[in-house]
Amino acid sequence: MREVPSLMSLCIHSLKKELIHDDDLVPVVFELPHELFDTLVLSLPPLALQNVQAQTPFEDHNYQEFTDDCFRNGRKRGRHWKFNTAWRALYKLRWPDLVEQIEPVDWQQMYWEMHLQNCLDEATEIALLPSFNGCIGDIRIPDAILKYIGVDGQENHLTSDYLKLSYHCQVFGCYARCLRLQHILCTAETCHLLRTGKLKSLVLRWIRSKEHIDGLCKLLNQNSETLTSLEFIHCKLSPNFFNAICGSLLIQSMQTHGIQHFSINTSSFLEHNLFSLPVGLSSFLSSGRSLCSLKFCDNQLGRNFAKMISGWLSDFNKRSSGGPLSSLGIGKSLQSLRVLNLRGNNLRKDDAESLRYALVHMPNLEDLDISDNSIEDEGIRSLIPYFVEATERCSSLADLNLENCDLSCNGVTQLLNTLSTFKGPLKSLSLADNCLGSQVAVALGKFLQTSIEVLNIGGIGLGSTGFQELQEGMTKELKLVKINISKNHGGIETAKFFSKLMSLAPKLGEVNAAYNFMPVESLSIICAALKVTNGNLDRLDLRENTLDYQLAQASMLNGIECNGRPIVILPIRSAADAPYDDDP
Repeated sequence: MREVPSLMSLCIHSLKKELIHDDDLVPVVFELPHELFDTLVLSLPPLALQNVQAQTPFEDHNYQEFTDDCFRNGRKRGRHWKFNTAWRALYKLRWPDLVEQIEPVDWQQMYWEMHLQNCLDEATEIALLPSFNGCIGDIRIPDAILKYIGVDGQENHLTSDYLKLSYHCQVFGCYARCLRLQHILCTAETCHLLRTGKLKSLVLRWIRSKEHIDGLCKLLNQNSETLTSLEFIHCKLSPNFFNAICGSLLIQSMQTHGIQHFSINTSSFLEHNLFSLPVGLSSFLSSGRSLCSLKFCDNQLGRNFAKMISGWLSDFNKRSSGGPLSSLGIGKSLQSLRVLNLRGNNLRKDDAESLRYALVHMPNLEDLDISDNSIEDEGIRSLIPYFVEATERCSSLADLNLENCDLSCNGVTQLLNTLSTFKGPLKSLSLADNCLGSQVAVALGKFLQTSIEVLNIGGIGLGSTGFQELQEGMTKELKLVKINISKNHGGIETAKFFSKLMSLAPKLGEVNAAYNFMPVESLSIICAALKVTNGNLDRLDLRENTLDYQLAQASMLNGIECNGRPIVILPIRSAADAPYDDDP
């Protein structure tokens, strides 16, 4: 028998719809006893909750009172706290997979920002249709999205305002801080629709024409005083493009910009005959005073772009030898840089020399990624003096990525010997997908004794001999938290290395040992090590090894868990039956 609803639940259900459309009813709600008010707030759909919170009486001192601590933490007492709790519950209901990844101070702001992003994404799909020729603001919001906020798009009494993108931009645009826009929405109309926003972060995709740039520049200019992060993905760029965005971002009273994070990913140039960095981009890089992160990643900009970057970097050497860089502004612009990512830009060994001189002018650099550039041993030798000098001046470098750089054992051995005496806070190093061979194991073993916490040596060709030598070089407790030893064809020696690693690395939390051709007998060695001491380990990847997973599930791995979840990830099928490709 179905449960009979209580009088309170019936009243709350009736109030939900009324509070969405009838603002006159909201003041009456604040006359409810506290317990009834709290129950109602936690039951309201987003639009009703928005209306109630917007009309919270300021004279309600019992619930709007602040303390200094509450203000600093963004948490108000009483009813405001209930509002924030209600918004978090609504966010979790709509985006359950995202709620654990964030912990904002203001869940109301976060809810409407994500809602607006969903509306813009739907509008983008419609605007991209060849048949679309209307106004972006008139695009209808799907019923599925409207229902999430408490609106039934089929109700006859609804005005058309609720159904249009323009309503959602005008009402909820003020909550927008971080947005993603495709080229089709980079128009003067979109800029007008988002005029109440105070954007801090903007991700742009498929910008290709002057029309897109003109609309984008209006949006950038509109948010120039608040915008701190700008990312371009799958765009076609031109010198005029950079000239335009640089001018749009400048804060006129200061002739500088406030961008802290700038990124160009998987993009290309419209012109193919450029041999120097566009003036606009160079000007942008030199006019920043708070630039923390600079990323040019996986771009299809051609060999010429490598020359442009190299030429720009080499200017540091020329200018520093001829006088102070501060007169050109570029020295100051890079002093605040903490992240430099030049992954996949076709840089060569000669470019590494130019990079070395630029790094000297980045005293606060913490993360350097030059992976997927064929700098070879000669290039890495050009950078070694930087690491030596960095030790002397107490460098901040903590993360270094050199994946797939066509390095050999000789160059990496020299690097590891240098880093083994590095006095900086280096915590993470990736040498993955370089053909180093087993000979590098001695230098690696020595390096493991440092304060390194994250190490990626996947696909470097250690083989069983390399794992044996690594074991011999490990003589004291390690600080490792995460290590990737996958794709090294180590066989059973991989399991023996893991066993010794477990006894020496009490803080180890994650190990990737996939694709190592470990035979079935390796499993008993691994399980024995895990049962003696699994410490903080919560993930061991053994996929694509020749292990009998049925046997493992039946007995050997019983009880080997972390927080109720299995630690070991086993192959779905035998690696002997599966094709294997260890190309990076």
